[in-house]
Amino acid sequence: MIPAAAAVVAVASELVHRSDRSFAVACTPDTVRVGHMRRITAAHLRQWKVSGATADHIVLAVSELVTNGIQHGQGDIGLSVRYTPGEVRVEVTDGSPSPAHLTYAEDGDVSGRGLFLVAVLARDWGVSDDGKTTWCTFPVPSGRR
Repeated sequence: MIPAAAAVVAVASELVHRSDRSFAVACTPDTVRVGHMRRITAAHLRQWKVSGATADHIVLAVSELVTNGIQHGQGDIGLSVRYTPGEVRVEVTDGSPSPAHLTYAEDGDVSGRGLFLVAVLARDWGVSDDGKTTWCTFPVPSGRR
C-alpha cells in the first residue's frame, strides 16, 4: 500500500498543505485530476481510519465538487480536506465568483445531479460568501468507521 503522502506527491500538481489531520492540493482544471483527487482523499481517509459508507460518501463528494469546479469554475482547483473528531470537512475552491447552486435534473438528463448528491449525503453543505469555495461536512462516528 502506498502511504498517503506518497500518493499525494505522485499525482497532484501541487501539494499546498499536509498535516496529520488535513491536506490541501491545487491542480489544473483537467478532468483527469478528478480521479487523482479521489485517490488522494481515499488514501488520507484510510490513514485517518475513516472507512465504509462514510469514506465512500466523502470520496463521492470530492469527485462531484472537483468536477463542478472544472466544468463551471475558472482557473486552478483547490481541494482541502480536514478531519476533526466527529467530522470531515471538504472544501473545493476555483476562481469563479459565481457560487455553486443546487439544480434538479430531469430523468433524461445525463448530468446535473452532482450537488444534489452532495446535499443528500453530507451533513451540511454551502458556498463561501465570495462564491469561490463549495464545502460540505460529514459526520464521522466514534471509532471512525
